[in-house]
Amino acid sequence: MTQVALAVFLGSAAFLLYVLFGYPLLLALMTRRERRPVRKGTEQKTVSVILPVRNGAAWIRRKLESILALEYPREKTEVLVVSNGSADGTEALVEEYAGRGVRLLRLEEGNKAKALNLAIGQAAGEILFFTDVRQELEPGSLGRLVSCFADPEVGVASGELVIREGESREESNVGLYWRYEKFIRRRLSRLDSVFGATGCIYAMRRSLAVPLPEDCLLDDMYLPLAAFFRGYRVIFEERARAFDYPTALASEFRRKIRTLAGNYQILRAYPGLLRRSNRMWMHYVSHKFARLLLPFALLAAAVSSFGLPGVWAPWAVGSQALFYGIALADPWVKESSGLKRITSPVRTFTVLMAATACAISILFVPAGRLWKPTEVRRARGA
Repeated sequence: MTQVALAVFLGSAAFLLYVLFGYPLLLALMTRRERRPVRKGTEQKTVSVILPVRNGAAWIRRKLESILALEYPREKTEVLVVSNGSADGTEALVEEYAGRGVRLLRLEEGNKAKALNLAIGQAAGEILFFTDVRQELEPGSLGRLVSCFADPEVGVASGELVIREGESREESNVGLYWRYEKFIRRRLSRLDSVFGATGCIYAMRRSLAVPLPEDCLLDDMYLPLAAFFRGYRVIFEERARAFDYPTALASEFRRKIRTLAGNYQILRAYPGLLRRSNRMWMHYVSHKFARLLLPFALLAAAVSSFGLPGVWAPWAVGSQALFYGIALADPWVKESSGLKRITSPVRTFTVLMAATACAISILFVPAGRLWKPTEVRRARGA
């Protein structure tokens, strides 16, 4: 029994180290030797800007001004705003922009997937540009994404989301996680493709768009993977940027449950991701699939610790108890304390692992129940 516990503990520890640190390091080494550059051009294709919104009155004016300020020919751009049952005055605000070329589409009842399907069905542009209501767009972002489609191998081009500086250590750590994620995406793009796009700023060829399932939680994975499995690249263009406000950990917890639950949906929709015929199989397993297993590896390490031989059992149990104790203590540690530099990242990691474990609830509850509005500091202040 002791040997089994030791094997489980060592295997779990090795798995955790590989996924969190080993794979990013391996990826960095691979991209120093191998790269597939994107051949960019200057042709200005026609673009349909698609903005789904539900009760976005607090943000919609600022967003539409951001869209209309894009440095891209207006005669080659149409703006479609899909109101998904908004009841807070959003639609009236959008109608004020009708004279500036903004078209309002109404969906009485539905969800984001239905809203996107409606807009895609009416879009006339060669390129579909997807964005969300809260994030401001850098003026040159659309042109930089469109330039990537001069490369015939590119089917989807995703921009970069820049999280503004947080006011608390908690908000800063959530932003740190996103920088870690972008480190991986940047290098995957250099090799071939990323496995999804940044939902608030991505573009794809209209000819590659497919209808979204009505319960789809991750349009920014479902649509790009449709292009990927037709042989196209899904690339990360970091010069195209959108800006967002930081989120508190509680809001990020709810958002991560939805996005990681969406990964289970994606596996059901695209089982080829786990087949060796997938040209990015090793990277998908290491980056996306393995992350779904992280909380279960942590649980296995914790349980097997009690069966370790000799002094290893109390050492392993004690160190893990200390780690989780630090996470539990963090809310009571003052922001000005030097300890916050230790307790806050530990708590952030623990909460994100809890969200990953909760994501499996998609197997037991309707997908719509996992949609929660993301609260940000700017919205609370407003």
